[in-house]
Amino acid sequence: MLITLILGLLMTVVGLGFAAKRVLWLKNLIMSGQPAPGRTDGAGERVKVHLLEVFGQRKLLKWSVPGLAHFFTFWGFVILATVYLEAYGALFDKGFAIPLIGDWAALGFLQDFIAVAVFFSLVVFTVLRLRQAPERQQRASRFYGSHLGGAWITLFMIFNVIWTMFLFRGAASAAGHFPYDSGAFVSLGVGNLLEPLGEDVNFVLDRVGLLAHIGVMLAFLIFVLHSKHLHIFLAPVNVTVKRMPDGLGPLLPMESDGKPIDFEDPDEDAIFGRGKIEDFTWKGLLDFETCTECGRCQSQCPAWNTGKPLSPKLVIMDLRDHLNAKAPYLIEGKEMPGTDMLDMKPENQGSHAVPESGFERIVGSGPEQAVRPLVGTAEQGGVIDPDVLWACTSCGACVEQCPVDIEHVDHIVDMRRYQVLIESEFPSELGTLFRNMENKGNPWGQNNSERMDWAKDLDFEVPVLDAAAGESLDPDTEYLFWIGCAGAFDDNAKKTVQATAELLHLAGVKYTTLGKEETCTGDSARRAGNEFLFQMMAQQTVEMLNSVFEDREPVKRKIVTTCPHCLNTLGREYPQLEGHYEVVHHTQLLNKLVRDGKLTPVKPADNGSGPSVTYHDPCYLGRHNKVYSPPRDLIEATGMKHAEMPRHADRSLCCGAGGARMWMEEHIGKRINLERVDEAIETLGANGDAAGTVATGCPFCKVMVSDGLTQRSSENVGSNVGVKDVSQLLLESVKRGATPAAAAPAEATSSDSED
Repeated sequence: MLITLILGLLMTVVGLGFAAKRVLWLKNLIMSGQPAPGRTDGAGERVKVHLLEVFGQRKLLKWSVPGLAHFFTFWGFVILATVYLEAYGALFDKGFAIPLIGDWAALGFLQDFIAVAVFFSLVVFTVLRLRQAPERQQRASRFYGSHLGGAWITLFMIFNVIWTMFLFRGAASAAGHFPYDSGAFVSLGVGNLLEPLGEDVNFVLDRVGLLAHIGVMLAFLIFVLHSKHLHIFLAPVNVTVKRMPDGLGPLLPMESDGKPIDFEDPDEDAIFGRGKIEDFTWKGLLDFETCTECGRCQSQCPAWNTGKPLSPKLVIMDLRDHLNAKAPYLIEGKEMPGTDMLDMKPENQGSHAVPESGFERIVGSGPEQAVRPLVGTAEQGGVIDPDVLWACTSCGACVEQCPVDIEHVDHIVDMRRYQVLIESEFPSELGTLFRNMENKGNPWGQNNSERMDWAKDLDFEVPVLDAAAGESLDPDTEYLFWIGCAGAFDDNAKKTVQATAELLHLAGVKYTTLGKEETCTGDSARRAGNEFLFQMMAQQTVEMLNSVFEDREPVKRKIVTTCPHCLNTLGREYPQLEGHYEVVHHTQLLNKLVRDGKLTPVKPADNGSGPSVTYHDPCYLGRHNKVYSPPRDLIEATGMKHAEMPRHADRSLCCGAGGARMWMEEHIGKRINLERVDEAIETLGANGDAAGTVATGCPFCKVMVSDGLTQRSSENVGSNVGVKDVSQLLLESVKRGATPAAAAPAEATSSDSED
C-alpha cells in the first residue's frame, strides 16, 4: 500500500507539474492576442449555449453516427472522473468508496456502461478513419491534411484508460475490497474471471492496475496539452465565448486594441485587419488552438469541393501552427529578427505536408518563421496563399458545421481587410468593383437615374418617396421596399422585384420605394475587405434611412427586400452604425400574406409525375439568417411538386457568388455554380427531356444558377430546366385564378424559364 501510494502521488505531482507548465504557456500565448470585447456579455444565454453544445453535444449530433460516438466519449470523460476519484482514494484505502453514493449499484452500472459505450465508440472512430482515410479518398476525405498520427495515439490512449479501469476494478472485486456488490456488471464479471488466481495475486493486480490507470491518465493529459486534442479542454471555453448567437450574419466592425477604428481620424498605430499572427484577437488565437482537425468544415466548403486550394480546416491549422512556431518571439522574449538575408524558399516538409498547407512551406521556429508574411505566395513563404484567401465565398458552411464554434469567415475577412487597406493586394476584378461602388453607388457601374427602370413595364404605378426633398413616410405606409442594386440593374433580378411589387399591389400592402435615392448597402465591399468603402456607403445610407423613418420607433421601421445580402446588411450590420430597422425577406412577407388570405395561390391542374421544382437555399438567407421555411411554404402553397437537393437547408451548397466572388472569375477547379446546377438537374431528373424549375430567393443565386444552366444547356444537359425566384412562382399561381385578360400581363412578368 505504501509503495503504491508513494508511486501514485509521485507520478501525479510530476505529471501535473508538466501539465501546469504547458497550461501557463498556452494561457500566455492566447492572451497575447488583441482585446476582444463583448465575449462574456449575456451570461445567461451563454450558459444555455454551453449546456446545449458541450453537454448536449448539439452540433456533433448533426452527424448521427460519429456524433453519437463522440457523445458517449464526451460523457465517458465526465462520468469516469468518478472512477478516478475512487482510484485516488484507493491509493490511501484499498476499499475506498465515494461518500454517500460510493456503493450505489446505479453508479457502478453507469460507470461500467459508459466505459463499454466508449469502447464501442472507439471501434466506430477506427472504422470511420479507415474508411475515410486520405490514402483512400484523397481530397474527398475530411481527414485530408489532418495530423493523423495524433488521432491514432488518442484512440489508443483512451483504450488504455478503459482496459486498465476494468483490470484494477476487476482485481479489486476478486480480492474482496470492491465497493460495489452489484451494478458494475463488467467489473464484477472480470472479478469472477480473476477470482481463481487467489486474493494475494489479485491484490497485486489491483495495485498494478491502479497505478497503470493513473499513469495512463497523466500521460494522456500531457499528450493532449501538446496535441490537436487540446480541444478537450479548450472547446468548452471557445463555445462559451463565441459570437452570439453564432459567427454568421453580420461581420464584426474593424477594431484596434479592442476599440472601433474611426476611419475619419484613425490612430497612427491602429491595426487595420490582420497582417501578422499577433494582430488577431485572443478569441482568434483561442479558435486556432481549439481546432479538432475533424474536417467537417472542409467537407462542406464549396471552394474545396470544386477543386480549389481553400480548406477552412487547413486555414485554421496553418494559423495555429504558425502561432505556435512564432511563440518564442511573442511570449518567450526571443528577439525579432530583421528581414535581411533570410531565405524564404519553401521547404515542402512537415508532419502532414499537403500542397494546400501554406504553413509547411517554412517549418520550425527559426527567424524565417518570425518574419514570413501572413498572406503570400509560395515564393514569399506566405502562411496563407492568396488563392486560398480569395477563394472564400463567405457562405458560412464552415462556421455552421464546426462543433467547437470556430469563426472561420471572420478571420478570412480580417486578413482580406489588411490586404486591401494596407497592402493594396487583391484580385484585379475587385478594383473595378470598388471604383463602381465609389463613383456610381453600385457594383454594376450604372447610373442611379436608371434605378426605377424595372417598374416601367408594370401596369400599375410603383410609389416612390422623394427622400432628397426631405419627404418622410406617410403614417399608413407600412413597408419600405428596398430594391437593391441587382433588382435595379440586373435583368434576371428585375423580374423578381417586378413579381414582388405586383404581389404587394394585389395584396393591398402599403409600401414605397426610394427610387434613385437608393444606393448600395456596401455588402460586397465589406466582404472583399474594403471596410473603408463600406463605412462610407453605410453611413450615407443610414443617415438617409433615419431621415426617412424619422419619428418612427425601430420596430415600426419596416423594410422588405428581395436580396438576402441587403437583408443581412440592413438588418444585422447597420445597427453597428446606429441604423436600427426591422428587415424582412420578401418570401417572409409573402408567406404572411398567403396565410392571412390576402393572396390566394391556385394549384396547377396537372402537375405531371416527377418533381417540377427544387429550391436552392441562398447562404445569406438560410445559414446566415436562419430563414428556411417561408420559401418552402410558398412553393408548397403553389401546388408544385417540390424535391430537395441532397445538399439543402443548413447544408446547402453555395452558388459561388458570396464574399464578393460575384465579381471575380474562377480560375481554379470546377465553377461552383456548375456544381450546384448539376445537383439541381440531377434532382429534377432532367438529364433527358424532363422540364423543371430551380427556385431561389436571391438575385445573386439566380444569376449564378442561370449562367450554369445556360452552359449546361449548350452541352445538351438540362435544356428544359429554368430558374425563377419564389415570388415569380407565387405570382403565376395567384394569376391562375384570374381572368385571361388579367393574367396576360403577369405572364410576361413572371416567366423566365429560358434564363
